[in-house]
Order: sequence, then structure tokens, then C-alpha cells
Amino acid sequence: MIIDVLELEDIQPDDIEADAPLFGEGLGLDSIDALEIGLALQKRYGIKLDAEDESTRTHFASINSLVALVEAHDGN
Repeated sequence: MIIDVLELEDIQPDDIEADAPLFGEGLGLDSIDALEIGLALQKRYGIKLDAEDESTRTHFASINSLVALVEAHDGN
């Protein structure tokens, strides 16, 4: 989903380590990318995130943390 939403043409799913940071030294995403991912999560899974909530930062730490967010939401 991240590759499609952000149109990362030179990156394949296998290129992204599940525990690597999405921002900074990891995948190198920025705040605009975070907004686009957040919108995609809302559209696809109905997940609403609060940018001011500290837990949102935790959810966007890595692929694994986003997966955990989706799985937790799916269980509700």
C-alpha cells in the first residue's frame, strides 16, 4: 500500500525491512508522506488518526507497527 500510495516506483515490497524506520534513516519518508499514508489507512480500513496524539507517531514507526495498527483496528 505504501509503495502504491506514495508512488515509489524504484522500491519493491522486498526492499522494505519490516522493522526499519519509515522516516529518517530508514525509508526516508517525510510528513507529507505520513499524511498520504494516514488518508489511505482511513479510506481502506476506516482508521482515523489524530496527528497530535503521541501514539500516532508510534504507529508510523515501521511497517510492523502499521500492520499492528491495522490488525488491532480490524479486531474491533
